[in-house]
Order: sequence, then C-alpha cells, then structure tokens
Amino acid sequence: MDKVKVAIIGSGNIGTDLMIKVMRGSQHLEMGALVGIDAASDGLARAARLHVPTTAEGVDGLIAMPHFDQIGIVFDATSAKAHVANAAKLTPFGKRLIDLTPAAIGPYVVPAVNLDAHLAEPNINMVTCGGQATIPIVAAVARVTEVPYAEIVASIASKSAGPGTRANIDEFTETTSKAVESVGGAGRGKAIIILNPAEPPLMMRDTVFCLIDDAQGARRAEIEASIAAMVADVAKYVPGYRLKQKVQFSEVDDHDPIETLLPPGAARPTTKVSVFLEVEGAAHYLPAYAGNLDIMTSAAIQAAEGIAARTAAALTATPA
Repeated sequence: MDKVKVAIIGSGNIGTDLMIKVMRGSQHLEMGALVGIDAASDGLARAARLHVPTTAEGVDGLIAMPHFDQIGIVFDATSAKAHVANAAKLTPFGKRLIDLTPAAIGPYVVPAVNLDAHLAEPNINMVTCGGQATIPIVAAVARVTEVPYAEIVASIASKSAGPGTRANIDEFTETTSKAVESVGGAGRGKAIIILNPAEPPLMMRDTVFCLIDDAQGARRAEIEASIAAMVADVAKYVPGYRLKQKVQFSEVDDHDPIETLLPPGAARPTTKVSVFLEVEGAAHYLPAYAGNLDIMTSAAIQAAEGIAARTAAALTATPA
C-alpha cells in the first residue's frame, strides 16, 4: 500500500523525535514536512539534511507548500494555545490531526486502551506523557473491578521538560485527571507531575494508586494478570515501558480519611492497589532518560499507524 504523508508542526525535541521515528521504521507513514517557526532550530536543520521538506513559517507556511494537498495526517507538537489556532486553520482542509499538546479539542486517545474507538475522528488528543504511561494501568484495574478513585504521579527529569511542558503544567494536571476518568474508567481521577532536578537525570517513573472494593482479596490475581497484559500491550509500541516491581495491595484503614477523594455516593473502598512503572526512552533523538517524551511520540506514531491502516483498508474495500 502507498504510505500516508505526514506533516509535523513543531521542530523541537518532540517534533524531531517524531520525524526520526517515522523515517526509521514506520509501516504506513512517510514524512511530508517538518514545520517550525525558528529557522535556526536543530530540528529544521536535521530535517533538511534528511531531505525532508521544511518551513519556518508555521502552519501558514505548511498550507502554502506545493504538496500540501498530499499530506494526510498532521501531528501538532507545539503547545495547547498554539494547537487551538493550528486546528482552526487546518480543519477546513480535511487533514487528520494528532494533538500532542494538552489542548484536548478532540477525544483523548491512549492506544492500548481506546484507539480503535476513535480512528475516524478528525482530531485526536494524546493526553500527556503521564497519561500515556498511567491510564493503561487504571484501565487494566477498571476492567476487573470498579475504581472509585485513581491517582497518578509522574516523575520526570527536569532536563526532559522543555518550555512547552513547563508552560502547560496546569493543563497537564487538568487534562490527565480528566482522562484518568474518561479513558481509564476511574470514578474520580487526580494527576500530579514532578520535575526532578537530580543529576545525572533520572528515568521517568510513574506511580498509580487505585482504590477498589476487594476486602477478601478475591480479585487480586485477576487484577495482576490484567495489569501484566496491559503492560505487554503498551510495550509493543513503547519497548522501554515496564513494571518496576510487583503490584502492591494494601488494606484501607477504617480511620483513613478517604471520603473526600471519592465521587458522590461511592461506597468506601477497602483496598489500595499500587503500581510502580518505569519508562525508558528509545534514544532515537532524545536521551534514554526522557521516557516521558518517548512515550508521547511512540503513542502518537501508533495512533497514526492505526489511522493510516484504517484508511488503506477502506480504500481497498471500495470498488474501483
């Protein structure tokens, strides 16, 4: 099948890593353009050396490119505010948008959990790095038993948090919390991000806490199996994604003041499930400790591959 041409808006770390992933091993995608606003950026210079068409004129420059009509999918690796403007300009042209910012104009997508349900959407949102790492675990628990409350903590190396990440901290917590509920299946979700300044930089670590009702421990083996299967699913497109230790189960003490965490009307949970994760980057362009960035680009590529494969299947099924 012919590959789908893609454009990437944003010539920073994430956009450049996306470009390299597309060029190194994508099954259904090929680079059509890398778009930036800084003509001196390393990403645009690298793209030029790789013979990828570039523009430093932003989305307007992309639209003006002579082969713009051949672009099928556009990744946006800019910022939440910029994506709103970019989407407004691109949507009338019928381009499929994959949003790597917390703008969340379209539905939240975590490939291992709900990609198939959103392959036809014109604009999908990849939540956040913390969401991509932790929401699959919440979903794995929620498919076994009800999860009234889930809390995720994403700890990333300060060096891997660029200006876009730092400018969107509030959006990160709000977007991730909502997606923990709407995609992960928790009754109420909370998200926390920690920028760790340690030297040498530490690898991305994520912690997931789920409150459930399992007083007799009857579902623990099923929950462990569900989590193991989900970790394997995510690792298919993020090879550095893994459990750091065994899933932990602990009883909720009768005196623990957890009522304020629960949604209205929820029964008091009996058990806390704790899951500890580590995400090592593939080091295509970014350092291996930047698993937070690698999981975003890997998830976005997985989503685009799914969209491209669905498009190809539809064309094949349509009579000539």
